[in-house]
Formats: sequence, C-alpha cells, structure tokens
Amino acid sequence: MRLYRRLLVFLRPHWGRLTGNILANVVGAALDVVAFSLLIPFLNVLFGRASGVPQDKGWITELLNWMVGAMIDRDRPMQSLEGVIVMIVALVAVKNFFLWLGGQFGASLQERITRDLRDTVFRHMQRLPLGWFSRNKTGQVMARILADTEQAKAILAEVATKSIQNLTQVLVTIVALVSLSPRLALVSLVIAPLITLAIQPILRKLRRGHRRLRNDYGEITSVLQEVISGIRLVKSFRGEAYEDERFTGASGSYTKGMVRITRIALLAGPLTEVLGTSVAVLVLWFGAQQVFATPQAIDPGTLVTFMILVMRLLPPLKQLSQAPTTAQQSLAAAERLFEILDALTEAQQDRGTRDVDGLREGIVFEHVDFSYGDAPVLRDITFTAGKGEVTALVGSSGAGKSTLVDLIPRFIEPTAGRILLDGVDTSDVRLPSLRALTGIVSQDTVLFNDSVRANIAYGANGQYSPAQVEAAARAANAHDFIAALPQGYDTVLGERGTRLSGGQRQRIAIARALLTDPPILILDEATSALDTESERLVQEAIDRLLAGRTTFVIAHRLSTVTNATQILVLDRGRIVERGTHAALLAEGGTYARLHALQMGDSPAR
Repeated sequence: MRLYRRLLVFLRPHWGRLTGNILANVVGAALDVVAFSLLIPFLNVLFGRASGVPQDKGWITELLNWMVGAMIDRDRPMQSLEGVIVMIVALVAVKNFFLWLGGQFGASLQERITRDLRDTVFRHMQRLPLGWFSRNKTGQVMARILADTEQAKAILAEVATKSIQNLTQVLVTIVALVSLSPRLALVSLVIAPLITLAIQPILRKLRRGHRRLRNDYGEITSVLQEVISGIRLVKSFRGEAYEDERFTGASGSYTKGMVRITRIALLAGPLTEVLGTSVAVLVLWFGAQQVFATPQAIDPGTLVTFMILVMRLLPPLKQLSQAPTTAQQSLAAAERLFEILDALTEAQQDRGTRDVDGLREGIVFEHVDFSYGDAPVLRDITFTAGKGEVTALVGSSGAGKSTLVDLIPRFIEPTAGRILLDGVDTSDVRLPSLRALTGIVSQDTVLFNDSVRANIAYGANGQYSPAQVEAAARAANAHDFIAALPQGYDTVLGERGTRLSGGQRQRIAIARALLTDPPILILDEATSALDTESERLVQEAIDRLLAGRTTFVIAHRLSTVTNATQILVLDRGRIVERGTHAALLAEGGTYARLHALQMGDSPAR
C-alpha cells in the first residue's frame, strides 16, 4: 500500500482526464446493459408472448416500456422486432462512442503519467552524488529510467483505466442482474470471491519474480551499453566472442526468468474462466427450473438475457482478476524507481549555508583523509594553493590525484580534515556557489550532440552573447576551425563530438572554461595524446586559461609542469615530496626518478 500511495502522487495532476475516463466508461457500461436488456422484449415477441415487456421487474420494466413499449404490437410481430433491432443498434453505436472517448482519456492519462514518472526520476538522478554513479552500472540506470517507467505506469494508467472500465461494467451489470432476478444474481455473484481466493497463491510468487526480472533486464542493457561505447577496444583485442558470451548469458538469464514468470502469470486466466463458466452453467440450471416452475418465476426472454449478461460479465471479471498480476510486475519496477528517488541528492546532503563570490587568498588542505569504505585513498593531505598559483599533482596511476581534485568542488567529501577556501570550510559553502567558482578541463573531453555554440556555452541558459562565445573560442585557438565547419558555430558536433579531432575537442573544452571565467581551475593534462601542431595550439590556449587563476594540474607528462608554482608528488595517497621542478630534481627522489624515466635519462644518484 505504501508503493500504491507513492505512485498515486503521479496520478493527481491528471485528475481531469481520470474523471473523464470514469464518466465515459460509466455511460458506456450503462448503455451496454440497456442495449442487452432490449433483448427481453425482442425474445418475448419472438417466443409469441402477448406482451414483449416482462412484468414486475421494477425499473427495468419501466425503462423498457418507455423505450419500446409503444413499438410492440402483438398483431404485427415483425414490425415490433424491427423497431427493437433499430433501437439496439443505435444504443450500441452510442455506447461505443463513449467507450472510444473513455479510451482517449485513458491513453492520454497513461502517456502523461509515464512522462511525469520518467522526467521525475531523470531529474532526481542527475542531482545524485558522483559516488552513486560509481556504484551503479550505466546500463542498469538506463533500464530503470526507460524500461521500468514503462512497467510502473501500468499500475497507475493501464490498470487504473482498464480496471475502471471493467469495474464499471461489472457494477452496472450486477445492478441489472439483481433487478432481473435476485435469486439467480446471488448464485452468479459467487464468482468474484472464488476468483480472488483462487489466484492469491499466484500473486505471492509474482512480485519476487518480477523484481529479479527487472535486474536481469538491466544487466542486458549494461552489457549492450559497454560494448557499443567500447566497440573500438572490442575489435582491437578480438573480444567479439567474449562479449557474445557475456550478452547471451545475460539474455538467456532474462529469457528463463520471463518464461518462469509467464508460466505462473498465465494460470490466472484459465482459473478464472473455468470458475466463471461453472457458475454460468449453475445459473442456467437454476434458471431453467424457474422457467418450468408453476407458476412461472421468470420468462424465457428474461432468462436468456440474464445468461447473456452473466457471460458478458466474465471478460471484465477475468481482466479484473488479472489486474493484480499486472500490478505485481508494475510494483517490482516501481520499487527500483523509488530506490533512485529515495537516494539523497547532493542538495539534500548539503550542509552549506554560505555563499562565496570569488577567491581572494587561496585554498588550504588541512590533514585531509578520504576513503571508500575501509579502503583509504588519501591520507593526511596538507598543503596551501595560493591565489593565482599553479599546483601540479604527479604520481603513478592510483596514487590519488583525481580523488584529491574531486574534493575541491565537493564531488566527494573528505572523511577527515577540512578544506578551506579563503579561510572558510568548503563544507559550509553551498554547493551551487562553490561549483560556480570551479572550471574543469579534462583529458577525456565531454561534448554533447549539439551545436558548437551550445557546447561552449553549456549550462549557461542564454547567459552569454554570440560575441562572448566567439571571443572565448578565439582565446582557445578554436575560432578558425569552427568557422571552417559547414554551419560554423551552429554545426552539430555529433555524439561525443566525433566530428572533431582530439585537439579540436580539447580547445572547445578550453573555450567553455574561458567563457565562464572561473577563479579555480582543475586541469587534467590535455596535451598527452596530441600531435605536435595540436599540442602547440592547445598549450597556447591553456597558457591563456591559466593566467590569474588558482590552478590544479594533474600531470601525466612532467615536461608540462616545469613552471608550476609547486609540485606535489603522491604515492599511495600520501604527499611524499613537494617543491618546484628544480628543487625536486635536485633532491634526487621520486620526482627526479620519474622525470628521468620520461626523459630517457639515468636518474641522479
């Protein structure tokens, strides 16, 4: 019930469409019963009764008298039948119009709920901490946002709208059955509790099975996403057979689960139909006794119409009995969606209360530790980066360089110690304010499938003019190649900027940072895989970018940090050396050894 209540939040904004769906289905169901009630005078005339309209049937008798009483002439039976037929056809046509109208309301309701659910999960997902993304596979997240929203909508939309239609038809039909024969109606209505009790064991198994199935589907999506994004690597290392095995394994697991779940779910329909048919036969047997009784308790026309209405009752009852089956699948998907929605966003975890508008003194790390669970990554990191200074971070892979710079914009939080910005603990600064001070240019440049202009002014929401965008591109040595593109700054770059070379992508990223003019810059060396000409242009752009900014450079090639204000050498999460390029070379320690290896010289001893 907790899941139902949470899902109902997405239904409330669309109460108008839900109301329209209910009203249209009520009218359609009522017209359906009335149309079939007209079979009573039709059959009675056909059987040669003096009056086509039954006696003593309450409001049904009055309704039939009002509708067709004047049409029935015992001396002209064929004309009487023709009049009733015309009335039945007219009612069926009007009924189907209202059912169509209800369907339109239902379809609109269904798709809007799906959209709202999908949009809500996406918005929340974007605001989760980086650590959440490292713990969850990309394919699993994609499966939740795309596939699970489609599954979860059924309980609110498909089940809600179809169940309303079926429930309306059942209730209106029951009212008519009770009016025609209370005794036979009592016998026929035994069907509902029997069906409900019969499928309870099935429902208990479905919820757990569907949850496992959604996880299996997410694994398929995850493998698919990894292979597509890494197809060059797959082909280079002839990994097709290995990936075949991974994908077919995940696909086979999903198929087995789907077959198992379907086998269980399909039991509900046959059980319902067998029980319903048994009850219908029982009603027919009791009804026949009343027709042949003396005096006659029910006329043949009424019995046949009663039986038709009972049989018309079976399909909606069958669908209603299957609705809980569909609901189990939807609830399993909803649980996975609410796992995302229940995860705390960065804003919800942000304890910051202060805003900052610039950097005046510098950044200080005081005895900072960081660990993932029990695995320490950084230990006792202490240093000062003054305003306008360049701090280079060097060390082997896994030394903790990227983790250290991720602490500055609070992508992650230190587990001990503190980081001060102009003397203020960054944990006391509101995240939007802190990140507005920070620009990042990484070696793995991220560009979106959008225009060059939109990529440079990414996230600015129209804040910058075309002239400002062009000025940033010129400063980044990017204007010339941008102008040569087919539509210039309006050229769409393609997914991940695949239409550009590596050097061009990095200059776009530098232009993006120049445009926002951040006082703090994090630079993951951007020239490590470029040809000589591209490296020269990128380095010129970086030199302009560094001017006047407090910069942290993750250095892969030591030749690029010779002019850094200070160089921090990290090893296993600790700062083992610090100083200028010349001072560290003179020490003859770890930095000197790394430099000698890169330069091809023998390290000093």
